[in-house]
Amino acid sequence: MKTSLMALGLMATTLTGPALAAEGPVPTGIPKLDHVFIIMMENHGYAEIIGNPNTPFINAYAKNVNLAANYFAVAHPSLTNYLEIAGGSNFGVLSDNNPDWHNANCQTNLKTGKANDESTSDPICPIAGTGTDAPTPAIDFTNETSGPPGDFNIDGKESIPAAKGTSGKTIADQLMAKGLSWKSYQESLPLTGADKVDNADGTFSNLTDFTKYKPYLKPRASQKDLVNLYAVKHNPFAFFASTQSKENLTKTVSFDQLYTDLATGTVPNYSLVVPNQCNDQHGRDNAGAYCEEDPNDNGELSGLNPVLMQLGDVTMHRLVEAIHASPVWKSKTSKSAIVIVWDENDYFPGIKNNVVATVDTNYGVRGVTSNKRYTHFSLLKSVEGGFGLPCLNHACDANTVAMTDLFKAK
Repeated sequence: MKTSLMALGLMATTLTGPALAAEGPVPTGIPKLDHVFIIMMENHGYAEIIGNPNTPFINAYAKNVNLAANYFAVAHPSLTNYLEIAGGSNFGVLSDNNPDWHNANCQTNLKTGKANDESTSDPICPIAGTGTDAPTPAIDFTNETSGPPGDFNIDGKESIPAAKGTSGKTIADQLMAKGLSWKSYQESLPLTGADKVDNADGTFSNLTDFTKYKPYLKPRASQKDLVNLYAVKHNPFAFFASTQSKENLTKTVSFDQLYTDLATGTVPNYSLVVPNQCNDQHGRDNAGAYCEEDPNDNGELSGLNPVLMQLGDVTMHRLVEAIHASPVWKSKTSKSAIVIVWDENDYFPGIKNNVVATVDTNYGVRGVTSNKRYTHFSLLKSVEGGFGLPCLNHACDANTVAMTDLFKAK
């Protein structure tokens, strides 16, 4: 049933984007950037954020800075979109499965050409090398839905064929090759760091042996009841062989380090900033009523948890204020940008995967609302252009355009 429906979905669309080379030319039209902060939010479409009375900060902020009103997440689920923002491809990963940490003997999905999707719980082989990624159908009948109207990828019309020659690396590899710096700031990461951590609440993680705590408490202290505030699926750099190295794993750090780096002006060139699953509007049902996931993912404001929306709004406000107060942002000699973007919509069938993306710079135009069609690949291409890096994977596609009107100088 699913196979035939998937075929129908593909036949009803126009395939775009040829098989591509791993890297292409340096994108043009973006001013030279010194610092970029990408703040990732979760699982809400454009119409659930813009005009929502429980997100007053982002609504006021979007009017004051620059807003991409025709911006699309690429696919589902979360991890796929994080990989596309970081590396311009799904790399054959269409699931939220955990990494197969440090396994040098497994075969990557790029090599096998077989997707790690919702049909499997297999861990994801560390991404490396080159190969073929997974196609993105315009309409998905495999992820939380098995029939029409299906989950819309992008706009529900465009599909992306599998691309041969996909390079298993990210913008982090590109930055390091050019002598530039990066960090992944992850809220609620445990003090022990990111290595082999799939989920954590800031103190305990999937690595914690609760039986060592005497007397052993059941069942609430058991590992299954861990509140998964940090989720590795929101840390794309944990899935690549190069950034799983001991040295590079030290570049995934907590929000304590983020606020320290901002205060001292020692932030890297590229910062991926990821609030925990209460503060990014994802929600966790075992984290209390204020963090419960939306009661009804129906694409409407009435289906949302209003307090969860407010949690995310306040979190964005705090992060933006902290960045604006940093010596890096106030510098008159360096160009910095803040991008706030949602990874995908809430999966409601038949709704375009249109999400909010804002661009705030300390050097350029403000108050711009762009109706140009952008995707997560456009964001990667824009950041690469600002750092003088070649476009990577689908950021090189002919229909992927840089967000020049939103990053433009005055």
